[in-house]
Formats: sequence, structure tokens, C-alpha cells
Amino acid sequence: MEGMRELLRKSLARSLEGMQEEDRVAAAWSVACGKAMAGHGLIARYADGMVWVEVEDEAWLRQMMSMRHQLTAELGRIAGVPVREIHFEVKRSEATRNNRQ
Repeated sequence: MEGMRELLRKSLARSLEGMQEEDRVAAAWSVACGKAMAGHGLIARYADGMVWVEVEDEAWLRQMMSMRHQLTAELGRIAGVPVREIHFEVKRSEATRNNRQ
């Protein structure tokens, strides 16, 4: 099973080569962390090796933080772009954003 996963990762990496870096990172996210985790976090931005992920809630924030180093390595490897660090933050609701403005 692991051999098939690796084959799929390499295939995805080759198919992402023509895309912009931020799009490559976003496309690689679900493969890097798995479908279940990817459904609770969204790539918000990528710039200069930094990735910002908006996380659904505190529980998923803790889970992703505990896997930060593994996710950083996998995301960079699959996307084929430099990923130095991932910054996670809980996604704020529209009401919370409007109150802060």
C-alpha cells in the first residue's frame, strides 16, 4: 500500500509542475496530510516558503500543530516548492472579522 501511495505522490508532483507555487501547495495539501485532516484546514496563502493554513477549530489546530514538521516536509516534497514553515490559525467567522474592523 505504501508503494502505491508513493507512486501517487510522485505522479501528483509531476502534474503540478506548470502551476503557480501557491496553487501547487493548495493542490498538494490533501495528499500531504490525508483527506480527513485536509477537510478541516484550508491553505490560505503561500509566500517565500511560508504556508498559512486556516483551521476549522482548536482541536484540529492542536492535531495539525503536533504534525507540523511532518506536514512541512511532505507538503514541500509533493508540491515541489520550498516550504520552510507552516503557520496554523483557527479560522475566524465573518462576524468575528467584521467586529475587528
